[in-house]
Amino acid sequence: MKGLKPYLKLLRLHQWVKSGFVFVGVLFGHGWLDPRLVENVLLAALSFSLAASAVYVMNDLADRERDREHPEKRQRPLASGVIGVTPALMLAGGCLISALMLAQAVSITVLLIVLIYTVLNVAYSLGLKHVVLLDVFIISAGFMLRILAGTLGVGIAPSHWLLLCSLMLTLFLGFAKRRAELNIMAGAGASHRAVLDDYDPIFLDKLISICAAGAIISYSLYTVSTETLAMHGTTNLMVSVPFVIYGIFRYLFLLYRRGGGGDPATALFSDFHLLWALGGWLVTVVVSLI
Repeated sequence: MKGLKPYLKLLRLHQWVKSGFVFVGVLFGHGWLDPRLVENVLLAALSFSLAASAVYVMNDLADRERDREHPEKRQRPLASGVIGVTPALMLAGGCLISALMLAQAVSITVLLIVLIYTVLNVAYSLGLKHVVLLDVFIISAGFMLRILAGTLGVGIAPSHWLLLCSLMLTLFLGFAKRRAELNIMAGAGASHRAVLDDYDPIFLDKLISICAAGAIISYSLYTVSTETLAMHGTTNLMVSVPFVIYGIFRYLFLLYRRGGGGDPATALFSDFHLLWALGGWLVTVVVSLI
């Protein structure tokens, strides 16, 4: 790899899709007709994307020795030695400063949320990722903070139902990630990530099932709740439920039958069925709320 390519790979730009959680508030809060609000949400999303890239760089720095033992992660720029420590630190610093400046331009609340996200992930990289269960809850917290940035950070009251659904969904993705890592490392997971020694397939399968069911039930209840009817004047959102169910079931298929599930962003961009489910859900929600 030459030129900018290794640096772009180090930033993991495809992971910026996770900042889509920032738009939950403006979507379900009917805020898309307010140009100023949309602008603030876009800036908040970009801020989180840059902060996430800074975190990924720092995490790759901390994990570069372990990544060399992983069949896929050994190709990462830092693990392969294509990028040195000093350039990586400079890149991470530039991304973080830019993220904080953008967050401050939106509101102090967004700035505080991005700072909390950064501190939490630094703590994760420095040791909390080795604490069983807590490691996945921290991954989930990163998504929840994105939602709060796109709601509380821009003056939109978040729905308790959507927060609950998002919590269950992101825990599902986190435990699926750990299950995929166990599959890939084939019994040698602890040599790559110490916490994998505290997980086993049966335990993770139970957690994944609980979280998948929780996500489906909580979202389904949201679509028909009195709160939804009062806010949107319709329960047509229930039409979007099959897309959610199909997307989760498809992800489980990729995890258990296709060796996937380790990276939600990669799975989304590489699997037509997941893209179709997400697109169908989005179109259905927008049509229902108009």
